[in-house]
Amino acid sequence: MLKNITRSYSTARPRVGILMLNLGGPETSAAVHPFLLRLFSDRDLIPLPFLQGGKTNLLPRFIAKRRTPKIIEQYNKIGGGSPIKMWTEEQGNAMVERVSELCPELDVKNYTGFRYAEPLTEDAMDQMEADGIEHCVAFTQYPQYSCSTSGSSFNGMYRHIIKRQKEGKPMNMTFSAIDRWATHPLLVKSFAELINKQLDEVDPKDRHKVVLLFSAHSLPMSVVNRGDPYPQEVAATVEHVMKALNYSNPYRLVWQSKVGPSEWLGVPTDDAIKGLIKNGNKHLMMVPIAFTSDHIETLYEMDIEYGEDMRNEFPDANIMRCESLNMHSTFIECLTELVADHLKSDGMTIPQMALRCPMCVNPTCGPMRGFFSSRKLPQSIVECCKSEEEGPIKSFG
Repeated sequence: MLKNITRSYSTARPRVGILMLNLGGPETSAAVHPFLLRLFSDRDLIPLPFLQGGKTNLLPRFIAKRRTPKIIEQYNKIGGGSPIKMWTEEQGNAMVERVSELCPELDVKNYTGFRYAEPLTEDAMDQMEADGIEHCVAFTQYPQYSCSTSGSSFNGMYRHIIKRQKEGKPMNMTFSAIDRWATHPLLVKSFAELINKQLDEVDPKDRHKVVLLFSAHSLPMSVVNRGDPYPQEVAATVEHVMKALNYSNPYRLVWQSKVGPSEWLGVPTDDAIKGLIKNGNKHLMMVPIAFTSDHIETLYEMDIEYGEDMRNEFPDANIMRCESLNMHSTFIECLTELVADHLKSDGMTIPQMALRCPMCVNPTCGPMRGFFSSRKLPQSIVECCKSEEEGPIKSFG
């Protein structure tokens, strides 16, 4: 629900809102069922075979109701709710503080827009408009683009913009997007620093033996086979991180969080751990390579299911996890540079944003991509932020 929040602005400076897009997570037990219902109703994320969407939406309702008790139990084991909103807001606050130092002639605010939990993206957009924001930078917090994640959030934004137009209440903001940043040098550096920090805890004689398991949220193979770019973008992040580490350790890219009986991208993280241990590897480190903060996939799946439970099953193995990005200082600089460079530039996305998957079946995807890939920043904003000494850095991809 749109909250009545009043913010203080200077009337002389252009007002820019950075909308940080993510999946979100329930903060309380009562929020779990609505979260699951929204999640299973989204065909962009989980395409179900029948009765998804429309007035009945029967299959998502059935799955959400059935899974709610189990998911509540999982959240109870990590403190009762997801910390993703807290981390997103803290990251956004720190990022905007630094961006404001780099672009003092702009009035920059950060907002959180979640796809399946409050604050919902559409409500955040309405709030930005109510606050007098003139330009919205839609900043995906998924470094690697997937139609199921970033694409779903951008589709949701586009549908809301069109809905407002049809209602005769067009949004007064202009828009631009930061749609992917899988190989940004500061993202790569952040992961390398955190991996080395964890490796420093290992006995020096065993350090080079640690197998790095880069774990990312999996996708249904039906999505992969449509041409979704996510698998290769995650792999690109992994390769850049390993290059930064001088390929110091053996490594694999593995996948987690499968839902339902259909075939998903593998090898699953838990199966990889079991298989590697049985093959004689006793030192394993999980690296959450596609997540920008702790949430249920790291705190429950990695730390409990793949960590505590596996250590009980294999007491002789050393199973560890690299810290999540959270408020790591280099990562905050990464977010800052992405936004500052975007504001210094014309705000155009890289060519990938305009390209639909070869086998795309989503009728919203084409118009959405046309909308966001053609957006430019108002010149007044570019001039406020661009430095004569230093132009924009086109370092992400």
